[in-house]
Amino acid sequence: MDPHDLPPSLPEMSPDQFREVFARIESSIHQVVVGMDDVVRGCLMGLVAGGNILLEGVPGLGKTLLVKSIGDALRLRFARIQFTPDLMPADITGTKLVVEDEHGRKSFELHRGPVFANIVLADEVNRATPKTQSAMLEAMQERQVTILGETLQLPRPFFVVATQNPLEMDGTYPLPEAQLDRFFFKLQVDFPGLADLRTILARTTGGSTPSVAPVCDGPTLLAMGRLARDVIIKQEVVDYAIRLVLATHPEIDGAPASTTRYVRYGSSPRGAQALLLGAKIRALLHGRANASHDDIAAIAAESLRHRVILNFEGEAEGVSTDRIVEQIVEAVRR
Repeated sequence: MDPHDLPPSLPEMSPDQFREVFARIESSIHQVVVGMDDVVRGCLMGLVAGGNILLEGVPGLGKTLLVKSIGDALRLRFARIQFTPDLMPADITGTKLVVEDEHGRKSFELHRGPVFANIVLADEVNRATPKTQSAMLEAMQERQVTILGETLQLPRPFFVVATQNPLEMDGTYPLPEAQLDRFFFKLQVDFPGLADLRTILARTTGGSTPSVAPVCDGPTLLAMGRLARDVIIKQEVVDYAIRLVLATHPEIDGAPASTTRYVRYGSSPRGAQALLLGAKIRALLHGRANASHDDIAAIAAESLRHRVILNFEGEAEGVSTDRIVEQIVEAVRR
């Protein structure tokens, strides 16, 4: 979200109102979604920051339900795209069709694809071919699509929340590094515990199904994003985020041993942007007017895990990028 592109008529918002609205959204989503507290909060932090979110987990954990619930809670237009191997780019963006009027005159008519929504669920995004995956790049970064030479703006606010299955599963294609970098956070959806499973079964096998109440609209969400950008962050905290990003690059002098041994490519500057914006939002949620080193460290994994690309040795040894990021946080001085 470009702060200079925000409409001037956004409602004013105080830090207390920010926390109140954020809590209402979380509470509404949890009427349907059981557990996943960190994942829900991470999704909403990304949306407030104006970023796209990538959810990874095995099928059946409620990733699609979570995204649908976010759309319901935010009073925004929601669209779902089910990615499959035969999905074509035009199935996402739309196309121009030749139509004939009552006089026999032919012309092109634009048929918009499902990407023309406020929240787009790219479900199982890594089951489509790389050609189709790349159709999302312009939409995710520029908030626009080009159809047969015509550039069209997408509605605002606009977010992509994608789900993917682990790459070890059959029928998956790895997302290109350029597309991974467009995601603000990558969040891991883990298997629920005993208590959460009991609640899930009680809700889904009983006689009534809970629903999500809409509690926030688009202008309010944009106002929350504007407030978050105004949070103070000292230069020493900014420098700490920069050092974390630099430590993901194996060619940088002083990089941790795990980086030089296992990492092929490190994070782009977008990783630092995610660290700073996420830290500002976390500070607001904790009732503070300025972001700290602890805020940066707390969201390092979500911001960097998908921006650290392992080399052959790292992949062969099954090294986790989360562990790489954890060791970087331990090694980089505050």
